[in-house]
Formats: sequence, C-alpha cells, structure tokens
Amino acid sequence: MQDQPTQEQTEAIANALIGGRRLEAIKIYRTATGKGLGDAKDFIDALIPKLVEQDPEKYKALVRAQGAGCASALIACTGLGAAVVLLVKAFA
Repeated sequence: MQDQPTQEQTEAIANALIGGRRLEAIKIYRTATGKGLGDAKDFIDALIPKLVEQDPEKYKALVRAQGAGCASALIACTGLGAAVVLLVKAFA
C-alpha cells in the first residue's frame, strides 16, 4: 500500500466530498493507503481547505458543509435549553 492516495484516488475523494459523501471519501482514502480511521479523517479535514483554495467556485459547498455541524448543534442545544427553562418555570 502507498502512504498517500494517487491523483486519481484524490480526485475520487474530492468527488465524493462534493457529492456530500464524506464517509465514502474516508473509505476511499483508507482503501488506498491502509491507514486507520483517525488518519483518514485527518487527511480529509486537511484536504478540504486545499480543494477550496485550488478552486473556490467548484468546492464552495464544502465550506458550507464543514461548518453546518457546529451550527446545527448550537441550535439544538439552544432549543433544549429553552425547553428546560420553560419546564422549570411551569413547575416552580
């Protein structure tokens, strides 16, 4: 196995990312290199900014996708906090 994916494999990873298939991108990397899940995730996380820098228009969806998880978690926690406050007030 090789230490890094080939150009063709990197393109397959990029295409998977563009299609919103992050797990597929990780699988392609792991199959190509034989590395573990942590290394694959680190590679993908480092690859995304490089792809965006290389072609911002083509990879602009990756920028939105990367931040979406944090925003969703924040919204969910805020809603949960509001529900708890309402319950405490209702039973106080």
